Amino acid sequence: MPIGGKSTIYFMIADPVDHAKSPGMFNGLFETENIDAIMVPVSFPVFGFETSWSSFEQMKNLRGMIVSVPFKGLAFAHCQHANPRANRVRAANAVIRQSDGSLLCDNFDGAGFVEGMKRNRHVMRGKRALLVGAGGAGASIAFCLAEEKVESLTICDIDGDRASTLARLVAEEFPQCRVTMGAPDPTGHNLVVNATPVGLKPDDPYPLDVDRLTAEMTVVDIIMQPRETRLLQRAKAIGCAIQFGQEMMDCQMELLADFLQVRGKVEVE
Repeated sequence: MPIGGKSTIYFMIADPVDHAKSPGMFNGLFETENIDAIMVPVSFPVFGFETSWSSFEQMKNLRGMIVSVPFKGLAFAHCQHANPRANRVRAANAVIRQSDGSLLCDNFDGAGFVEGMKRNRHVMRGKRALLVGAGGAGASIAFCLAEEKVESLTICDIDGDRASTLARLVAEEFPQCRVTMGAPDPTGHNLVVNATPVGLKPDDPYPLDVDRLTAEMTVVDIIMQPRETRLLQRAKAIGCAIQFGQEMMDCQMELLADFLQVRGKVEVE
């Protein structure tokens, strides 16, 4: 459908934004379902956030946004309302303008991760999970793993204070889950999750001690490109069950489409 003056506008904000797949996926959806809307990738430096956000608030035909690094925490802080998943991690990856003009945010990183795991029949309940990475996506996944009743959760990050703080917050909200801060060592765990960007580049080191992986472990990498990271290649060679990052993204896109009140859903390939 040609874009005109009555078209609904969505933004996808990130810096950089050239890696973003959301605009292409949503614009494909709009075209397929004949929806008069467009999603535009937008990039600006983090020091320009206040000015940019102020402009966004004034745009009458801007319906909502998908938010990525490094703006998730800032977007959360500037929204008038937040759903529980965004509130507990203090970060947003989706924003919608409500009928009264106020902005509501949510976070679907962890929810997309959980739904992707369930669709591929990977069990989380009762598992001893190791989560490497306590950043935006990692924090959201940590809460959702505890919510799915993993037996224990070990969180590690290059920023020890960030890992320690996240472990404390998850333990406070889900006291039935044994949450600790630890090293990137899969020994004693049977669910291993990489929620860091380590693995995006071919010469990146492993994000954890792969020599300690064993065949009974399920290994997940949330990186989408490459589809099969070095970590997943090594895990598969050992005999581990593996989960690709694209599954999390596909499920997250469906949840985002619903939140942004787009008619229909993004199809999972």
